[in-house]
Amino acid sequence: MKLVRWILGRIILVLDVLTSPKPIVRDAAAQKAIDETTASMSLYQFKTCPFCVKVRRELKRHALNIETRDAKDNAEVKAELVREGGRHKVPCLRTESADGSVTWLYESNDIVAHLKHQFNLASGQ
Repeated sequence: MKLVRWILGRIILVLDVLTSPKPIVRDAAAQKAIDETTASMSLYQFKTCPFCVKVRRELKRHALNIETRDAKDNAEVKAELVREGGRHKVPCLRTESADGSVTWLYESNDIVAHLKHQFNLASGQ
C-alpha cells in the first residue's frame, strides 16, 4: 500500500507541475495589501495530498503568498497542528486576526471559499 501511495503521490506532483495555473497579476499596492494580510496565515499540508494540492493551486492562481507547513514529515509542525488546531488533518488553514484570535479551518472547499470571500476573488480570476 505504501508503494501505491508513493507512486500516486508522484503522479499527483508531476501533474500539478505540468498543469500549474498562471497567477493573476495585480498592481504593486494591491498585491502588497494582500501580502500583508496573508502574512498572518499558514497552510498545514502534506506535499502529495490531492486536497492540499487543490488548495495550493488556488493560492498560486490568486497570487496569495501563504506560508505552507509540512505536517507529515516535520514532527514539530505536526505537533503544533494537533496541539493548537485540535487534530492531525490536512489541509488546514491557520489565520490570525488583528486582535490576535486564531482560527483553524479544515476542508479544502471551505478553505478555498474562505479565501475567495476574504479577498473578494471571482472564480475566473
